[in-house]
Amino acid sequence: MRLSLTSCVVLVILGGAIGFQCDQNATICRTSLEITEKLTMFHETEKAVYAKNGSLYRYDVTDINLARPVNSGEVIAGDGWEKQRMVVVANGTLPGPPIVAYKGQVLVIHVKNSLPSDTVSVHWYGIEQRGTPYMDGASFITQCPINPGQTFTYTFRVDESGTFWYHSSAGAQRGKGLYGALIVLDREPPANLDKVDGDFVLQIQDWNHDYDAEQGYMLSKDGVYENRSQILTTRLPRGRNNSLWNAHSSLINGNGRYYDPQTGKHNEAPLRDFKVQEGKSYRFRVINAASVYSYRVSVDGHNITIIASDGKMVVPVEVESFWVHPGERFDFLLEATARRGKYMIRGVAEDAINPIPAEAVLHYFGARPNVDINSERSQCNETEPCTVLNCPFQFYLNNPKLRCLAIEELVSDVSNVIPEYQESHFQEFFLNFAIPGAETYPATVNNVQFLQPTVSALSQPNEIVKPCSKSGCKGNETCTCTNILDVIHNNTVQFVFMNMGKRQTSHTISMHGHSFYVLKMGFANYNETTGEYISQNEDIKCEGNATEDEAFCNKPSWTNPEWRNGNVSGLNLVDPPQKDTVVVPYGGYVVLRIKADNPGFWMIKSNSLPESLNGMAVLMNESFSYLPDVPKNFPTCRNFEGIDPDVLWTTPEPVTTTPIPTTTEPSTCVTSGDCHRHTWNNDNCLHKWECINGICHCNSST
Repeated sequence: MRLSLTSCVVLVILGGAIGFQCDQNATICRTSLEITEKLTMFHETEKAVYAKNGSLYRYDVTDINLARPVNSGEVIAGDGWEKQRMVVVANGTLPGPPIVAYKGQVLVIHVKNSLPSDTVSVHWYGIEQRGTPYMDGASFITQCPINPGQTFTYTFRVDESGTFWYHSSAGAQRGKGLYGALIVLDREPPANLDKVDGDFVLQIQDWNHDYDAEQGYMLSKDGVYENRSQILTTRLPRGRNNSLWNAHSSLINGNGRYYDPQTGKHNEAPLRDFKVQEGKSYRFRVINAASVYSYRVSVDGHNITIIASDGKMVVPVEVESFWVHPGERFDFLLEATARRGKYMIRGVAEDAINPIPAEAVLHYFGARPNVDINSERSQCNETEPCTVLNCPFQFYLNNPKLRCLAIEELVSDVSNVIPEYQESHFQEFFLNFAIPGAETYPATVNNVQFLQPTVSALSQPNEIVKPCSKSGCKGNETCTCTNILDVIHNNTVQFVFMNMGKRQTSHTISMHGHSFYVLKMGFANYNETTGEYISQNEDIKCEGNATEDEAFCNKPSWTNPEWRNGNVSGLNLVDPPQKDTVVVPYGGYVVLRIKADNPGFWMIKSNSLPESLNGMAVLMNESFSYLPDVPKNFPTCRNFEGIDPDVLWTTPEPVTTTPIPTTTEPSTCVTSGDCHRHTWNNDNCLHKWECINGICHCNSST
């Protein structure tokens, strides 16, 4: 018997967030998201609040010892900065409500845009949308954005279990707070996870408490200035450029603390608690929803075991910490075997100027309340260095106590068939994600700045105004056009994501519509003793043998011609990890493969908001002739070029008309047309006037 569920069950689940969980026995699960604006540090009835001693208090409380704290679960606190900031959220919370479904279910999600001014669309990150490419949620790629007051219903099947998430793909709304977790569970947990006692979601976001992501994007292009001084470009530990994005702090599940850069003291804002029982095992699902920053995540006093990345299971590996880059997800197991107490969960944006830590609390049941957290992260040494997974570089700078484990070294925990090279059914694309110059912008792929279409490209492909095929773009200049890669159905497609050029920063790249196999990662050349950067990787050569001091690397190829046709040395074709998001280290590359078996228009883009907004993206046109039909009544959008001004400019010839008599007498006529030229003061005819026997009559039968 076919079962269906008309609504989701509302539960308090996954680290205290109120969300939606589908009935395990249902085949169809329905829920809704309403997109609205809210203010931080504001309570519906208590009004403005302030932070003190880990709690929130009404604005006019002068003695907290005599007052009851405001329920922090009813306030979007951010980092506790008292001045309110507007955020854009789903169902009134930051992050939005977690949606929990079961593998194989069909989700029906009604998204209503209740914003007064802005459009919205929601991308379901990591969901491959097989058979439903129109539900991917990419604004002006797979749909027209949702206008204020409108509702768009997303309908798609979740074919794989794992940790996914959703976020707005309209402009910079993700950075304004419009994101949330999408968790897909197995109906029966895998054998190696049947002893897990609890499941938590941990979502990290970088945070500016003065202005939103759109203003941050403008400033990151033009320069950031505060108190009559310039904010410098942030830099990573190895001394390479990161971003002009200015963040004051970081949040975990919507909460964080602001640290005064002068004193180093925080503002006592409340943090998220994750309650655990001594002796039990817990699964943490970490999602980086940040606009720019990558975080090195660890738990004081505990090692952690990585079991999945981007929703795909891997052979468990124990680490001290791991980097999670924007858009990435990592699942880890934690054994609660430490002494009963409170321990800091840390996400450090390892930035030499301002680390803006993301913090939460691992809280053992029975630990004394209101105790300051004095835990410290694990002590590493040169004899047994701490393992750090997914570094955006190969070595830590002058720090032999830390050992980087590249993402390519993870091993898939499931049996997969890796797409093989097949003559005449193999395509290879070199994509250089770079900022071709010493300045911050433009952001490009192969020196092309992506121009977003003005139509829903998937459903209105013939109306894309400026595809690069018609732009006349030359190889030695930066062009702006809609860059489209044509991928042939059922081909094996190998991508080489590169990061070559002047701008020395890593890029985190995601692909819609697929999980790709990470076959190899090539790093730049480093001094293995000090970790100092030396030069770009030499496996790839640029057109004309251009060096990294030159701006362009347009037509790259393998330095060794024997590496062509999929014959790259060092590929893992046995058990590579599967991901949908990967960091491309500066001066290096990543080799990926997919099978072109999912027709659609899929974005490949940087997950850094400033970079993606500025054009570091390319559109993959996969198996176009195999696309499913456009859904009935699917919205369309386009530019309006206006009416012909010559029509308004041309003065028509004067028309001589016969005055229409006003009379109460019946009018004589020759034809019915004569009747329309007459009026009567008592004209109550609601029908058609007709000429009958020379007299105008109101014909009530018409």
